[in-house]
Amino acid sequence: MATEVQSDYQFLVPQDDYLAAGVHIGTPQKTKDMKRFIFKVRSDGLFVLNIQHTDEKIRAAAKLLARFTPGKILAVSSRQYGFLPVEKFSQATGAGHIVKRFIPGTLTNPAYARYSEYDILIATDPIGDAQAISEAVNIGIPIIATCHTNNSTQNIDLVIPTNNKGRKALALIYWLLARELLKEKGTPEFPHKVEEFEAQI
Repeated sequence: MATEVQSDYQFLVPQDDYLAAGVHIGTPQKTKDMKRFIFKVRSDGLFVLNIQHTDEKIRAAAKLLARFTPGKILAVSSRQYGFLPVEKFSQATGAGHIVKRFIPGTLTNPAYARYSEYDILIATDPIGDAQAISEAVNIGIPIIATCHTNNSTQNIDLVIPTNNKGRKALALIYWLLARELLKEKGTPEFPHKVEEFEAQI
């Protein structure tokens, strides 16, 4: 067992799905911010995330996102393995998305041709998506972020602890976020498969 969970806890997907996707696999570094989400350190020095915390935070994120108009949600990823999951999340939910480079001023400069107004931000990595997070802070909108063991959670309102460097992990997280958001919105049917969200190698 890769993490300690409450015996009566009901996961959104089987625990084995989280483990197979490597959601729990951390880095050899941990920050004070992420310490509360870490279950243990492996013999090879990698920190292991508690997948029950991950599951709980996905539920909380979906409930928060459901309070917003889909088109006012912005998901971003500068991390390559996050490009497709973010795009698929956007297609499934109607949210906006920006992948690859986030152009400075996108959220803060009305003179910029692609300036857009959003009410909440989902960031894939606080390090790579620092510009988007900075602008979200500047305009005062809430921020959800997937965070690895080595991330700072400063300015993040809702942390989803996960391996945000993993191809399969990011696919599963964004697939679940989309599914649970639509469920919260009253759309229980979710025709998409997690494989559709998975970036190719």
